[in-house]
Amino acid sequence: MSYVVSNIDVAVIGGGHAGCEAALATARMGLSTVLFAISLDSIAMLPCNPNIGGTSKGHLVREIDALGGEMGKNIDKTFIQSRMLNTGKGPAVHSLRAQADKFNYSKQMKMTLERTENLFIKQEEIVKIHVDNKKVKAVETSTGAIYNCKAVIIATGTYLKARCLVGDIIENTGPNGLKASNKLSESLKELGIEILRFKTGTPARIDKRTIDFSKLEEQPGDEKIIPFSFTTNPKDIQREQISCWLTYTNEKTHQIIRENLHRSPLYAGEIKGVGARYCPSIEDKVVRFADKERHQVFLEPEGEDTTEMYVQGMSSSLPADVQEAMIRTLPGFENCEIMRIGYAIEYDCINPIQLRHTLEFKEIDGLFSAGQFNGSSGYEEAAAQGIVAGINAALKILGKEALYIDRSEGYIGVLIDDLVTKGTNEPYRMMTSRAEYRLLLRQDNADLRLTEKGYRVGLVSKERYEKLLEKKRLIDEEINRLKKTIVGVSPLVQDFLKANNSTPIKSGIALSELIKRPELDYYKIREIDKDYVELPEDVQEQVNIQIKYEGYIKRQMLQVEQFKKLEQKYLREDLDYSKIKGLRIEAAQKLQQIKPRSIGQASRISGVSPSDISVLLVYLEQINRSKN
Repeated sequence: MSYVVSNIDVAVIGGGHAGCEAALATARMGLSTVLFAISLDSIAMLPCNPNIGGTSKGHLVREIDALGGEMGKNIDKTFIQSRMLNTGKGPAVHSLRAQADKFNYSKQMKMTLERTENLFIKQEEIVKIHVDNKKVKAVETSTGAIYNCKAVIIATGTYLKARCLVGDIIENTGPNGLKASNKLSESLKELGIEILRFKTGTPARIDKRTIDFSKLEEQPGDEKIIPFSFTTNPKDIQREQISCWLTYTNEKTHQIIRENLHRSPLYAGEIKGVGARYCPSIEDKVVRFADKERHQVFLEPEGEDTTEMYVQGMSSSLPADVQEAMIRTLPGFENCEIMRIGYAIEYDCINPIQLRHTLEFKEIDGLFSAGQFNGSSGYEEAAAQGIVAGINAALKILGKEALYIDRSEGYIGVLIDDLVTKGTNEPYRMMTSRAEYRLLLRQDNADLRLTEKGYRVGLVSKERYEKLLEKKRLIDEEINRLKKTIVGVSPLVQDFLKANNSTPIKSGIALSELIKRPELDYYKIREIDKDYVELPEDVQEQVNIQIKYEGYIKRQMLQVEQFKKLEQKYLREDLDYSKIKGLRIEAAQKLQQIKPRSIGQASRISGVSPSDISVLLVYLEQINRSKN
């Protein structure tokens, strides 16, 4: 028997990384929010890899922080090792990655939720979303409790109709053996939502005491730790770090896998869900890359107070006896003991082209979604969608203009645009190669790009925003000073250039021009900069990058200007494309299905050609003329 419990503003379904960011955003924006989780022990859980960030994902965490989110702050509190990746390459691909104490990460995030005003968390399974006249009205729990609400954010992760597979053993559970959500999918189908079936997996966890580390390569953290959050003082988080370790598979490992492929549910046809191409299981690697003699395997600590270690690179759904045999072929693992066996997990998710860029369903007013439910993979991708869904749900209730982050403004914009424009037929993973304007969208300048948006929606304090404005002022003033400061042909300058293997000058030159030389930078030229004044480290970093890559940055900014012109040519959502003369049938069908927000988005839809875009531009021009 159903009964009404209370009236709230926002119901968030799921307590993973997407749900946490969504709930914190709506509550901090002043709306009464309830986060429902199947288990309160699963809040902000790291069921797979015990780390936050990494290539391109580190960009997302920085952007979440710039908007006023929590993931960056939480990993700064709970990391056990930190490394800046890709430092041998240009700044566009530098990405921060931190090993998390996964138990402490979850604990600290839960504490943050519990201490947030306007936010309550409840251990309940949501089984139904009530919709009236295509508008969200309430959510209903498995115990019959009804919460009337103005918006719902679905962030169910991998729990919807989840089932875990190890060999021929199949259990209808969520990750780590937690209860699955088995009834909500049917409610969503009744609402006309298209459901997909995806698959992911995780490797075994090994007892640290049974590893021979003398046979492994140590992977220490960086000597200087850089925080994820722009609000974290770097001096406060310098600590002794815990190492990761590297080893490799070998021919014996691959032989055991090949001999047992028939016992893998992946190759036996038992797994129906589509897996992530960029994160294959070890059996998939051995089959797809048969010419490779070995594959990297990283051994990563799960926390400071546990002996569990994560075997990164050996995700598997092979039977337990096969997993044990293959892992024991690795150097240093000969006598290892498995604490948790690896498994594959299948789950329901949606086709994300049903969503607007705000992450609201086009056909259901007030229904938003985020995270793996939207077809993505990864904690960072989930959290990024969570904060955007939360912000936009709150703005909608408050009657304010929605937040849009486009492809030229952030990796978050690329992620969401890819999902809602192109859809995905496999778990979507963020990569730097997906971002056309990656030189502008660096992880180091996420605050300069997005903090103003966070301030505008109410998630960034006035004090933090004013600090950002001061940082911008210092950067601009220093760049201008360096452009105006000319050094002459003096022995001091010539000796400096010679010492740094740089070509001597024949006449006066601006310090900014010297910084652009490959062998020099902002830090080195201090030696000949008589007016140099010590500035904050983050300001120095921006000055160096912005001067050194000025030509490339200007070219990319011109590209962005062209991009913006098409993004600002808006299309009505109720436009009937079948009535626009000149559009090909395929294009009209795709446009009608996706209902693009702009000409720019329309141009990125598969099946829409440049000639179709020309037809749309002519159509818009005719509409504008008729209005005038």
